[in-house]
Amino acid sequence: MQSREKSSSPHRHNCLPGVKVALWGIPIFALLAWSVVLAAQQPVTARTPATPLVVHDPYFSLWSFDDTLNGGPTRHWTGVEQQLNGIVRIDGKPFRFMGNEDEVPPLPQLSRTIWPTRTIYDFEGQGVHLTATFLTPALPQDLDVLSRPLTYLTWSMRSTDGRSHAVQLWVSASAQLAVNIPQQSVVWSTARVGDMTVMQIGDNQQPMLQKAGDEIRIDWGWADLAVPAQPGMTTAILGERAFGSAVTGGSGTGSVDDDLDMPRAVRVDLPMMTVAFSMPQVTADPVTRRAMLAYDDREAIEYLHRQMPDYWRRNGQTFAQMLEAAEREQDSLSARAEAFDRALVEDLTTVGGEKYAQLAILAYRQTLGAHKLVTDIDGQPLLFSKENSSNGCTDTVDVTYPASPFFLLFNPRLLEAELRPVMEYASLPRWHWPFAPHDIGTYPLANGQVYGGGETSEEDQMPVEESGNMLIMFDALARAEGNAEFAAQYWPLLSKWAAYLLQFGMDPENQLSTDDFTGHLAHNANLSIKAIIALGAYAQLADQLHKPGEAARYRQNAQQMAVQWMKMAADGDHTRLAFDLPGTWSQKYNLVWDRLLGLDLFPKSLTQSEVSFYLRHQNAFGLPLDNRHTYTKLDWSVWTATMALNPQDFDAFIDPLYKFMTQGPTRVPLSDWFDTVTGAQVGFQARSVVGGVYIKMLSDPRMWEKWSAAQKPQTP
Repeated sequence: MQSREKSSSPHRHNCLPGVKVALWGIPIFALLAWSVVLAAQQPVTARTPATPLVVHDPYFSLWSFDDTLNGGPTRHWTGVEQQLNGIVRIDGKPFRFMGNEDEVPPLPQLSRTIWPTRTIYDFEGQGVHLTATFLTPALPQDLDVLSRPLTYLTWSMRSTDGRSHAVQLWVSASAQLAVNIPQQSVVWSTARVGDMTVMQIGDNQQPMLQKAGDEIRIDWGWADLAVPAQPGMTTAILGERAFGSAVTGGSGTGSVDDDLDMPRAVRVDLPMMTVAFSMPQVTADPVTRRAMLAYDDREAIEYLHRQMPDYWRRNGQTFAQMLEAAEREQDSLSARAEAFDRALVEDLTTVGGEKYAQLAILAYRQTLGAHKLVTDIDGQPLLFSKENSSNGCTDTVDVTYPASPFFLLFNPRLLEAELRPVMEYASLPRWHWPFAPHDIGTYPLANGQVYGGGETSEEDQMPVEESGNMLIMFDALARAEGNAEFAAQYWPLLSKWAAYLLQFGMDPENQLSTDDFTGHLAHNANLSIKAIIALGAYAQLADQLHKPGEAARYRQNAQQMAVQWMKMAADGDHTRLAFDLPGTWSQKYNLVWDRLLGLDLFPKSLTQSEVSFYLRHQNAFGLPLDNRHTYTKLDWSVWTATMALNPQDFDAFIDPLYKFMTQGPTRVPLSDWFDTVTGAQVGFQARSVVGGVYIKMLSDPRMWEKWSAAQKPQTP
């Protein structure tokens, strides 16, 4: 792939394992010097389907579904209200800047800016400017920080009219954060941790890890609002009615009494953790106040009937100690996150242009937020995905596959952490199929496959799909890490799956692929490509593990199958959807790995002709997945775009996807399944697969090496 900037680095098939690029712990000025042109750093300011606010994992995931932060309630990714409210009283007059406190008029919003780790809102009115910042230091190289379920909330106020203003700031976080449905009852308390006041609220029954499913919310553990000691600060846990009275008709001092009527159902006078700040004189010099919103889930995942805590707990750290560490590190983490954001946006723009960069920015926290990072009994990190808004499965292989470019780019160790549970499960006698599993359970219970026939039947399995996915990801990992040591740990399983693909991958039988919403399809040409590339990937792994005979045999078979594929799929100026269906077509997005992995199994002319054909069949909001429907997939569309051999063709694919992001009519966290004619969501939202847009970064060897080598060395 041609970069938008000429690279001085030679092409490498493997990263240099000895390279240590310490990007995230160095002074900001040094990192900014490392970036090329700061002026090219453009965050997302355009309208988006939804805006990430507090996005950590499938349960702790808060969004604004409106154009303005005060245009409606904040919501869980499922769309259920989980309210954060913000009120500012300026010279005695209350104005709403967050949430839907309807009795209070909105403070005019000037802007909203999204960076990979930050969302920033600016408001102005009555002579006061307010900046509200949500910082989630989701630094993928720092697993301790990454796994902390904590977002920093910061509010900065200044006068804009040359006068001094009396300002009171009120912020609340509701009990909705800690229950699945509003009929559940909650209890609450307030504690001191260091110089912090920590309010917490949680379900009265604490049914830990007793539910599994898709569109459900956590109902165990504790939502926490931690507030460091600051001038003019008052905290209280009170009901929605008392909150409304205090912010609209009280003295403005922030002095209110705690509500003691508990336990009670969330739907009854909604309990709220509340902090108020009184600032008698706000001038042109900014005044800043802050808090931390966190969630203590105690136990996060059940894997093979073993309960597992968050990764940050692996050395015995308590939640209180984590809060204290987070408070101490706020300034340094803020600086690191800002430097990370600017460096990443710079490189995204260099590789793919501004519209691509903005799409990737919006996908950043969403990708991570569909995962949970926990620790095994030996301190090893394990990463569990949730198949949000599709069926709720955990560690679904054909969800890990499209999201894998994100982890291959930022920290290959995280992809290892996601693959390891699948491989350990597939190594058990209970998984007796000769192909890879589809999943290992329903989130958060990773106790065995639940999709299709599960462990009892081959019905509705995805044998070619999942086996191919695993082999490709293992080879991509070896490329990113410069060695195949991870593959060596599971070589018997990988060999079994390669043998299966060699036997059944050339012309797949009637079966599901990852696009299972399209139904079963026999002789699937794109699925066949996956099998062929997977066999080439297996040959590369065998070569790295000093198995020359095996490498040569599988390489030769893959080459022969690719030649055969070209004949079977040919259909004039394009290739077919299925080998036995002339006059059809489909996106051959799996073909992108042929070049990324340096396999060179298929001729460049195939990519050129396919791209040319696709560009003639785009609609207003993108390229359909195939000729059967007008809908498409966002991740696969960017994979197809990455196959383009020049920036102009890449832009031609990205432009309608950017239009979908900024003009699509459906207001939900970024959907990956939508109609290319109307731009409306067909299904799926808040899924990790949007991490697939980062595949473009992998197409530039210089960028892939630079970012994957930036991993911060850690020991369990």
